[in-house]
Amino acid sequence: MTAIATVSPELTAGTWNIDPSHSEVTFAIRHLMTKVRGSFTEFSGAVQIAETLAESTATAEITMASVDTRNADRDAHVRTSDVLDVENFPVMTFATKGVRAEGGEYLVDGDLTIKDVTKPITLAVEFNGVGEDPWGGFRAGFSATTTINRKDWGIEFNVPLKGDKALLGDKVDIALEIQAVRS
Repeated sequence: MTAIATVSPELTAGTWNIDPSHSEVTFAIRHLMTKVRGSFTEFSGAVQIAETLAESTATAEITMASVDTRNADRDAHVRTSDVLDVENFPVMTFATKGVRAEGGEYLVDGDLTIKDVTKPITLAVEFNGVGEDPWGGFRAGFSATTTINRKDWGIEFNVPLKGDKALLGDKVDIALEIQAVRS
């Protein structure tokens, strides 16, 4: 497998903690004829850079009650047992199972757990570089995307509309902008 130095010589082995104030966890889902976008505002995690890309790992924990779609009434409903059931399932987690380079692209395979249901997903990851910040620390940037089917995690809520339409789509596009600080 490709050595980490091939990715970037500055991306040294060790722990890189996600900086939530400079990172984003966002999603989009079809609602009627357009997509509604939202984010989770409370999350934490780390990227463990190993000597080889294949041995590197990442973990994340997202507070489900921090969902924000810029509409307080909708957010309140999304938090109920109809959708995320944050009272019984307060966190969503992700843990890598493998990292690989394929056709010039980086792919991170891992387990996503929502509402105590764990399913495998693959994130397409773009490495955005490493640099020194104004305070003498080193930061690495990553962008990642995937699409999941919410029903795979038991999120079934929907409202039927005229014809064969429904209020919500099944696909959820997930996008991450991660800035991690070397510890």
